[in-house]
Amino acid sequence: MVAPTATERHLELLDDLVELFLAEGFASFTLGDLATRLRCSKTTLYALGRNKEQLTAGAVRHFFRTATAFVEERTAAQDDPAERIVVYLRAVADALRPASAQFMADLADHPAAAEVYERNTAAAAERVRRLIAEGVDAGDFRAVHAAFVADTVAATMTRIQSGAVLRNTGLHDAEAYEELAALVLGGVRR
Repeated sequence: MVAPTATERHLELLDDLVELFLAEGFASFTLGDLATRLRCSKTTLYALGRNKEQLTAGAVRHFFRTATAFVEERTAAQDDPAERIVVYLRAVADALRPASAQFMADLADHPAAAEVYERNTAAAAERVRRLIAEGVDAGDFRAVHAAFVADTVAATMTRIQSGAVLRNTGLHDAEAYEELAALVLGGVRR
């Protein structure tokens, strides 16, 4: 967790840490490795988290906060309810695109990080439910059961998160979200 009095340098360091984790994962790094790679002291890293566990969880939370803001900004720019859900799921795909297979594997294996991903997946499923309901209300989607579609999307998102989709289809997370967007739109559009 970043201290409330975090400096600009600490926030830059957190961004750099997220970038490193996305590219290479995080399980194999020690605090010493991270300090070396980020060209800082362990003391500086301790400002971001009291230990590697907290540092990792904080970096994952930071990634998902940043990703959520990116996704919502892109979604808000779309006025057409029928396209908004596609924009939303594609934005999720774009936000996850930098995440390496190692990052996703480490994410699934790390309890605190996996919990952050699960909470974000649940929030995304709720957002999809609202987007579908808006599309139905606007008459752009056929009268589907928005909660059921969102539940199905959430189940798929969970399978994407767990690596099951990658194992069964070969689709990486970002690619799977692209396919999910096409499937959902095809299923709800009039």
